[in-house]
Amino acid sequence: MQSISFAALAPWLGIGLVFVLAGGVKGITGMGLPTVAMSLLGLWMTPAQAAALLVMPSLVTNVAQCRGPAGRQLVATLWPMWTGLVLTTVWSPDLATLAPIDARLPLGAILVVYGLWGLRKPVLPRVAPGAWWVGLAAGLATGVVTAATAVFALPLVPYLQALRLDKDTMIQALGLSFTVATLALAARLQAFDGGALWSLPSFVALAAASAGLALGEALRARISAAAFQRGLFLMFIVLGAANLWRGL
Repeated sequence: MQSISFAALAPWLGIGLVFVLAGGVKGITGMGLPTVAMSLLGLWMTPAQAAALLVMPSLVTNVAQCRGPAGRQLVATLWPMWTGLVLTTVWSPDLATLAPIDARLPLGAILVVYGLWGLRKPVLPRVAPGAWWVGLAAGLATGVVTAATAVFALPLVPYLQALRLDKDTMIQALGLSFTVATLALAARLQAFDGGALWSLPSFVALAAASAGLALGEALRARISAAAFQRGLFLMFIVLGAANLWRGL
């Protein structure tokens, strides 16, 4: 019987480890799976390849987070942001057609910016729920970032924080918004065509992310959330710098 070499297993092990870690981060903080996955996978894959892998894990792990009593309130408040996000995620032009740059450069830049923003935690002015034009602008900008990097944390997360939602409503808002963003990204990548969602790498990523999610939820009460988040944002800065270096 022919033995399987480590070189053949290495890509699968890499995918599994990345999504265990990404799922663990989401289990602890309620967010961060796409950002962690993209920041790590981007070190050896193109952003397009990495984005295709995160669609299934992101969708499945966000479903439970969408449940909650504030659904109607959130739909009434967030639909302008979701509309803008979908429009620019699906139909933004490919950066490669506009400028001959490596796709790791925008990914690295957004990771560094997100990491610095998370460490500083600036106090944002409150946005009234009825200010739909602010939500639309945030959604349009988030869609552009998502189309370029497959990371949909900025400016989506700061906008949601500026709404001053309570903790449970914020978690539900993140789940709903990330689900919309993931579906829009899947549509851009044409992941619903040709069975890409049902590929073996997607199932490996989903299984690993689910295991990491369960582990993160078990660890949530045992670690300092503030210290963990500081370390996470520092990691984003380091990985963003690494992606920038590789893209140059």
